[in-house]
Amino acid sequence: MTTPDVRHRSGFACFVGRPNTGKSTLTNALVGTKVAITSSKPQTTRHAIRGIVQRDDAQLIIVDTPGLHRPRTLLGQRLNDVVRATWSEVDVVGFCVPANEKIGPGDRFIATELVKLSHHTPVVGVVTKTDLASRQQVAEQLVALQDVMEFADLVPVSAQDGFQVDQLADVLVSRLPEGPRLYPDGELTDEPEATLIAELIREAALEGVRDELPHSIAVLVEEIVAREDRDDLLDVYANLYVERDSQKGIVLGHKGERLRTVGASARRQIAALLGSKIYLHLHVKVAKDWQRDPKQLRRLGF
Repeated sequence: MTTPDVRHRSGFACFVGRPNTGKSTLTNALVGTKVAITSSKPQTTRHAIRGIVQRDDAQLIIVDTPGLHRPRTLLGQRLNDVVRATWSEVDVVGFCVPANEKIGPGDRFIATELVKLSHHTPVVGVVTKTDLASRQQVAEQLVALQDVMEFADLVPVSAQDGFQVDQLADVLVSRLPEGPRLYPDGELTDEPEATLIAELIREAALEGVRDELPHSIAVLVEEIVAREDRDDLLDVYANLYVERDSQKGIVLGHKGERLRTVGASARRQIAALLGSKIYLHLHVKVAKDWQRDPKQLRRLGF
């Protein structure tokens, strides 16, 4: 319970940055469980996933957005639209830059966009992945970041080893307005189960595929049903869409071996999410050039 002299705060924060700067991993670390998928592949995040940090003194809702990038497809444009729409609605923005990478044109491009926001929304500079850099590199990155734009605060963190994750939460919470809880106690995300399951399947499919494939994969969960003769088993039916027949072969692998690996990996994560045994029915389908087709994008949830 909050004491009378400590007012409860509640509101929204989002992390922005180039693709693959650790935004999703940081979101999961703050929430304390996995609500956003992570991958070494850029542009893994495609939806604005909301994770909820529950504290006695505050409720911090983190919106995990796709990485802002120069779009090459209609999907890319829509992902950027998701990012900009999110920026305009949150109470505080965390601008993520990895400690072990030099600040480049992509970071400066984002900074010019954020400067337009910063007169009414505070922007916190977040140096991520400090576990991959020396103390001197981290210090140099903090100094370099100050030259990019003016920040309300600067925090170095490592989601991997927990370094300063709580301190970052404190900084973000301090920028929220006073207000009541927006979600029930114990709730960690407001994403529909089908969306989270589709994301977990896509995460499993992204591991170990060729570099050109990640942007071409989409997953749609068709049905989640309890097995009639078993009260401890759920059947999950999902389709994994690619853009070309050659990509279908890559995802399936030799005699379907790769797809079985994807299914086994995804099934473990989905079972943990739903707290039930899972039978995953996974099929690979070709939706030609879906990233550029407005009708197919709508059907796939974009």
